[in-house]
Amino acid sequence: MQKIEIRFANSTDAEYIALLGRVTFQETFGHYFRDKNDLLVYYNRTFSVEKIRTSLEKSDNVYWISLVDDLPVGYAKLKLNSPTDFSSSTNICQLQKIYVLKDFLSMKIGWELQNNLLAAASEKGFEKIWLSVLGSNERAINFYNRSGFEKIGDHDFQIGKEHFKFIAMLKSLK
Repeated sequence: MQKIEIRFANSTDAEYIALLGRVTFQETFGHYFRDKNDLLVYYNRTFSVEKIRTSLEKSDNVYWISLVDDLPVGYAKLKLNSPTDFSSSTNICQLQKIYVLKDFLSMKIGWELQNNLLAAASEKGFEKIWLSVLGSNERAINFYNRSGFEKIGDHDFQIGKEHFKFIAMLKSLK
């Protein structure tokens, strides 16, 4: 039987999280990019080890890392005190990322990461949590719908030459 561990991440996990971010982003979104250089620029800006290390050290960010038999396979990020134009709530945080390597999705690690994240947000006294998900990512949208998130708006996002339609979703924690 495989040993699954989910724990808080810290700056010593930056290399793992940076690599997981790149690989899982490629697995999920890589096929949308006509110009692979746009993807590389995004990786270097978003998933550099230094950027992740700095993010891990910010007091408004909480990360978890998931390991299967000591192999890092996924991570989650909660951003505390993260208002959005889609909600008037000021006591709100953001589920920024749940990334799990494709080969490990069937192990329900995403659910466990999300459960840890939602419990922490609730324990910290937040009333609501929001997230943003690619509008064509039906698997993720269904995952969040099953968890009680509801669509609250749409917005655009651009990476290089590619334009994406995203959905904002909200969940009450009270």
